[in-house]
Amino acid sequence: MLGAAFGVAVIIGNTIGVGILRTPGSIAAHLPTPFLFLAVWIIGGLYALLGAISYAELGAMIPQSGGPYVFVRRALGGYAGFVVGWSDWISTAGSAAAIAMVIGEYLGALVPVAQGRGPAVASGVVCAFAALYWRGIRWGDRGQQFLSLIKALALAILVIACFVLGSPARQTAPVAVPAGVALATAIVLALQGVIYTYDGWAGMTYFSGEVRDPGRDIPRAMVGGVLFVIAIYLLINLAVMYVLPISRMAGDPFVAGTAATTVFGPAGDTVIRTIMIVSALGAVSACQLMAPRIILAMSRDRLMPAKVGEVNEGGTPTVATLASTGVALTFIATGTFDKALALIAFFFVAGYLLSFVSLFVLRLREPGTPRPYRVWGYPWTTGIALVGSVAFLVGQCVGDTRNSLWSLLLLGASYPLYRVVNRIPSDQGRAK
Repeated sequence: MLGAAFGVAVIIGNTIGVGILRTPGSIAAHLPTPFLFLAVWIIGGLYALLGAISYAELGAMIPQSGGPYVFVRRALGGYAGFVVGWSDWISTAGSAAAIAMVIGEYLGALVPVAQGRGPAVASGVVCAFAALYWRGIRWGDRGQQFLSLIKALALAILVIACFVLGSPARQTAPVAVPAGVALATAIVLALQGVIYTYDGWAGMTYFSGEVRDPGRDIPRAMVGGVLFVIAIYLLINLAVMYVLPISRMAGDPFVAGTAATTVFGPAGDTVIRTIMIVSALGAVSACQLMAPRIILAMSRDRLMPAKVGEVNEGGTPTVATLASTGVALTFIATGTFDKALALIAFFFVAGYLLSFVSLFVLRLREPGTPRPYRVWGYPWTTGIALVGSVAFLVGQCVGDTRNSLWSLLLLGASYPLYRVVNRIPSDQGRAK
């Protein structure tokens, strides 16, 4: 059985990928002052924390593995759960593919034999994790904790090196800061990038049914994991700002690489590529553990074939792991993950929104259900997270109207499919 340490590790692994090493440049371009730049990272972290404590209540109340699918299905019915479940599964398995491709890309620059073999390396990484975790959840527990520890140490080395070996950045002429409507727009765009970078804080809830003491360990892991991620993100940003002026950061597609080169000289490229590979390994590991548990839960509710619900003696969902690995390998082979993500980004945002709605619904409909943990400051804390999710969803629709419209068409097309998979011979196990 899993404990809080695993939960913290999976949140770190699932959240901290390569985004924090790249995203600060675009945030600085929108908000080119240290105060505003750091403020949006703090606001994004608070949103993640509010989301985490809300998910912690749901996870402790409904100790079933599967992530937001479990909450949404119980509160809002089978169809809402079906939509959240399949979109979350595709995006999680696809994320494993996309991050593994990053490993292949950066490893090629460090190891000559891997050069030009990015897809093969990525496929090997995905298959290696699938094989390792096939042995059981204990291997997943140990592997994720080890990789997250190595990731945290690698990032800590980068932060310390910036402050110890780097020189304070020379401040350049002040950069024009937007005002009025332009400033509000810049803040919204910056927050979208920040919140995407924080995405992953719900990782522990994918394993709720395998946690030793859900009422204690899930809240501890959720809160502790998010606070750790906030601290790491702020330290990385402060370290980069120490060696680079905000004007130099603005628009840089790879700020961490620039900072590493400034600190380490020509060796900086090797240092940052190594850190990125280490960070990416932990993220692939987390995705490979999470994705199978989504369709495992759906199978047990008869929204997936019964075979998908098979689990071996070690606790690994065998068919679900094979299916998730197959999806990841397909994305790697076809290079279509970016297109798929553009279409399901709408559902990704909607999944958070529906989860927060589920908390309100279950509080009203099931007041007597035992809740080992209750959200601090309810209903205001969850309400703020819900409003933030609505704003984020609106921003997603406005910022990518074309793909959002396609997503709505996909949503409409999913209902007949749901009706087909929901046809079962008896009421027992029916997705209501």
